[in-house]
Amino acid sequence: MKQTKTAFFCQSCGYQSTKWLGKCPSCSEWNQFAEEKISPEEKATLAPFGVPPLPIHDIPIEETERIKTGMEEIDRVLGGGIVHGSVILVGGEPGIGKSTLLLQVLQKLAVQGNKVLYVSGEESAKQIRLRGQRVSALSENLLVLTEISIEKITDHLKDVRPAVLVVDSIQTTYSDTLFSAPGSVGQVRDGAQQFVLLAKKTGIPIFLVGHVTKDGAIAGPKILEHMVDTVLYFEGDSGHSYRIIRAIKNRYGPTNEVGVFEMAHEGLKEVTNPSSFFLTERPNETVGSVVVPTMEGTRPILIEIQGLVGTSGFGAPRRTTMGVDHNRVSLLVAVMDKIWKGNIGNHDIFINVTGGIKIGEPAVDLGIVSAIMSSFMNRPINPQTIVLGEVGLTGEIRRVSQIQERVKEAARMGFNRCIMPKVQADNLSSFTKKMTLISINDLKDLLEHLF
Repeated sequence: MKQTKTAFFCQSCGYQSTKWLGKCPSCSEWNQFAEEKISPEEKATLAPFGVPPLPIHDIPIEETERIKTGMEEIDRVLGGGIVHGSVILVGGEPGIGKSTLLLQVLQKLAVQGNKVLYVSGEESAKQIRLRGQRVSALSENLLVLTEISIEKITDHLKDVRPAVLVVDSIQTTYSDTLFSAPGSVGQVRDGAQQFVLLAKKTGIPIFLVGHVTKDGAIAGPKILEHMVDTVLYFEGDSGHSYRIIRAIKNRYGPTNEVGVFEMAHEGLKEVTNPSSFFLTERPNETVGSVVVPTMEGTRPILIEIQGLVGTSGFGAPRRTTMGVDHNRVSLLVAVMDKIWKGNIGNHDIFINVTGGIKIGEPAVDLGIVSAIMSSFMNRPINPQTIVLGEVGLTGEIRRVSQIQERVKEAARMGFNRCIMPKVQADNLSSFTKKMTLISINDLKDLLEHLF
């Protein structure tokens, strides 16, 4: 009997140690080591490419078009479609809709006449059939395989030769060359490497579904995200019907591009007009409500920011935020208190971005300030007004990126009044007929034009 040996692996970077360590010496993460079984004979066997070095101008290229999925939101996130031979990692919370979305993508491709393969290591074929029936994914070209052995999946792939392959999920697959259990650092790293090499050799695009940890990061070593070509995160809130798929990494297109979907009984529906979707339930003439155009990748989206200022019943005033950075709101309140001397900092302040969407860009600073002032003074903002601009520590209003796209989207949605940084007003002369542009230098000018 061979003696079973164990070692401790960092779940973040894959660093190996003979004993448990509190802090990883490689990535400096804490409490990431887990014990896994190893074998002294185990060794990953990866077939080499077998191609000699070539001068770059002698390398043949093929002007192949991207594979259109038939879903505009997915094509947008991927940069125009699926690139041949690419490996796409899709992560998200359990039950968010990763498997449903990929099954719908495969159905769209199958209807176009492409043979596609869905490999599942988490569900039986009957369970997949039930979901396929619910989302109307019952094409003859959509093949389903329940298998977790990478070697057997590769054999089926050579026989079927699909146009697109989906592996759900990478944490459930295992390789016979490794002794460790499925889901371990070694298995995830080696399995991803084998699928990457398989995609590059055959030219078949491969979607890998990845589990996420309690912190929201994709489970397994961080090198997993470096190995693939594209990393997509599926975001959403169980209390809201919307779902957003965001490109964190994309070698063949822009990063931070997003696609918006609505979860329905029959699957995920594309939201082609996100601005209208997020402003559907916006009340008019309401205190503490303002609309701000934000950029998600290359797409402008209008969102509503709500602010509530109340009397503090405790010694320390409360700051509660949903959808925006808590520290950013505290900073803006300090600037407002300094500039206006209105004793705002001693009040409880609550900020909410409606729809559950999360905004991280500083262009919404002026919107947060406007919502707080509207609630503090108990005066509603003109419902046809949008505000945008970054607020500095001295109260100055700084420029924002892609302002033309933001204002153009607001004009398309029927807004006719815009409060913006003065340094960028001269670049928007073409919108003066559709929208009244109000340029301001600092927060002192805001009160004169806000209400």
